[in-house]
Amino acid sequence: MEKMSWEFEAKDKWNRRADGWRAKSADMWEKGSRKGICPFFASHVQKGSFAADLGCGDGYGSQKLHGEGYKVIGIDLSNKMVELAKRFEKEHLTFKQGDLSSLPFEDEQLDAVMAINSLEWTEHPALVLDEIKRVLKPAGKFCAAILGPTAGPRENSYARLNGKPVIMNTMMPWEFTKLASEHGFALIGEQHVYKNGITESDIQPFPTELKQALTFFTLFMLEKQ
Repeated sequence: MEKMSWEFEAKDKWNRRADGWRAKSADMWEKGSRKGICPFFASHVQKGSFAADLGCGDGYGSQKLHGEGYKVIGIDLSNKMVELAKRFEKEHLTFKQGDLSSLPFEDEQLDAVMAINSLEWTEHPALVLDEIKRVLKPAGKFCAAILGPTAGPRENSYARLNGKPVIMNTMMPWEFTKLASEHGFALIGEQHVYKNGITESDIQPFPTELKQALTFFTLFMLEKQ
């Protein structure tokens, strides 16, 4: 496989995608696949908590979380995304460019972290989990969404099969929970998001592994141990 700078390529890709992402982010958070994320987060994290949105994109999800009563700082590798996100800035809602593998926070500074489909875009997810654990307070909450087998964005990792470099770590939901457990997190909540008309009631009898196999993404809530 060709050598590359993961950070440079990832930053460049999301800088080029920023305007297109902004055009659809509101719909995703208000009516689409991400509409249930803030309610799920709020069901586990006390209002008024200080939270970081890692891989915040254009900031739409961060400002929704702030609207639910949280103090939020959004972090994204793409400086273009951060520029777009800054339109939402106000008291207790700020944005900063940064690498998820080297977070700009002190040890045990945060009450909670949200990372929605962003761990897959890091070169070493295990190192990012260690960083998240470092910056969370004891028993801090970690909300993560991991793309499932039916997610179209997996096309971003397909080129690896031809020996080409990619900047996406395809990760199964069960792999994420195993990795998170190995790095000091306990699973305390799980929610599934489907597409193509599938609902939770359609697959209620299925075990968790089969539910995850049909997901667009799985939403996890974990607690630092």
